[in-house]
Amino acid sequence: MEQLNYRVLKESGYKGYILEAGAEKIMQFGEGNFLRAFADDFIDIANERVGYNGKAVLVQPIAQGLTDLINQQEGLYTLYLRGSENGRKVDERRVISCVSRCINPYGDWEKVLELARSEALETVISNTTEAGIAYDPESRYDQVPPASFPAKLTRVLHERWKAGREGLVILSCELIDNNGKELLRCVNRYIDDWGLEADFRSWVNGKNLFCSTLVDRIVPGRIRDPEEAKALAEKNGYEDPLTDVGEVFGIWVIEGPQELEDRLPFKKAGVPVIVVPDVTPYKKRKVRILNGAHTGFVLGAYLAGFDIVRDCMHDDTVREFMNRMLYEEVIPTLPLDRKDLEEFARAVQDRFNNPFVNHELMSISLNSTSKWRARNMPSFLEYYEAKKELPACLTTSLAACIAFYSSDIQELGDQGLVCRRPKGNTYTVSDDREVLEFYWAHRADSEEALVHAVLTNEKMWGQDLTEVSGLEQKVAGQLKMIRRDGALAAFRSCL
Repeated sequence: MEQLNYRVLKESGYKGYILEAGAEKIMQFGEGNFLRAFADDFIDIANERVGYNGKAVLVQPIAQGLTDLINQQEGLYTLYLRGSENGRKVDERRVISCVSRCINPYGDWEKVLELARSEALETVISNTTEAGIAYDPESRYDQVPPASFPAKLTRVLHERWKAGREGLVILSCELIDNNGKELLRCVNRYIDDWGLEADFRSWVNGKNLFCSTLVDRIVPGRIRDPEEAKALAEKNGYEDPLTDVGEVFGIWVIEGPQELEDRLPFKKAGVPVIVVPDVTPYKKRKVRILNGAHTGFVLGAYLAGFDIVRDCMHDDTVREFMNRMLYEEVIPTLPLDRKDLEEFARAVQDRFNNPFVNHELMSISLNSTSKWRARNMPSFLEYYEAKKELPACLTTSLAACIAFYSSDIQELGDQGLVCRRPKGNTYTVSDDREVLEFYWAHRADSEEALVHAVLTNEKMWGQDLTEVSGLEQKVAGQLKMIRRDGALAAFRSCL
């Protein structure tokens, strides 16, 4: 069977949208699974729906990558979006045709600079991992290419400025806070280090738009079952080693002026990309609702005998516990429109019910102490401050966290704290060593003594939580219930 390219795709009888030729409007640093299942999906839809007629040139950010394979396939690849939407199973296939080519800058740096000088270029998109936006003092102007991503971008912008071209919209997708601002800060450091022109600095800061963004789509990245991959190739009529898989849900929040919506094609195309003056409330929404839901129920659910997230959504008690926590305790603390927050929460239940992803609870459990502090404690404290009462579900989730770390402790090993599920298997708790050593030291404590020790551990929580009126007694009571009657009984007590 032949490998995907335009000729093979036509011969396969594919009936979907394809753009074979278009202007190279986008330089994309990153050719991996995430951007190909996220930004490039939205670009492809904009080409189809509103005639954006834009092609993306992918730039391989490190020396090893997919350049040769992408170019062999003429930029084409198959994307499957899979999941649950409004309770309905979704499995959609689309051949993405918005990529024109890929450049390996470690062998063809001049091609990157040539693209930088192009009049058609409008946008730079990047996802170079969390470590990608970092200042590297060893990066130099005359390197081919400069070592760090911000240094490469500085060279790209300098080349564009020398050519007398317009500024660019720069959309950073790396998973760090204020990614766009941090990228601009690094670029300005290179301008200073390299002694570049004052007029260039003014152009970079005045004519280019560095946007911080929040990205949200789970991207498993490939078909993992070889038999399924073989069957899909037979059905499609071509081989595609670049096949990508993402969940149905996706949203891209871009921080910038409102007029940016008119410069970008996404709003007109009706794809889930929004421009806002500040991404902070949307990050808080994601952390507290999506991530907070995970941390809020998975530890208790694991003790109750569940192993994957989807099965939790099929259990009335766990699902209703999660929803009550979100709708009654978390959403009231957030600074966005309640309807928007509730729609996001409904989507979370769909995402957790994804029939194509076996998301293991134990993988979510890693470092749950710091996760509960970052994801759940702010909602807990803000609810308590506003209502002057304990939020029942969040309080129980804290008790479940303590129960997970202290369930029939067997040993403290090199890999973590070995515990045992009630009437079940052993499991290994992974966290910072001092957290594990703390629970090991308190393994013989009564429920009351253990809860007191946990809540007064200011290094763990950043404060003494026993100062929250009634919390110590309530958590101790819920911990006793979990150990005596099971986590589901404690969950039900909140409903």
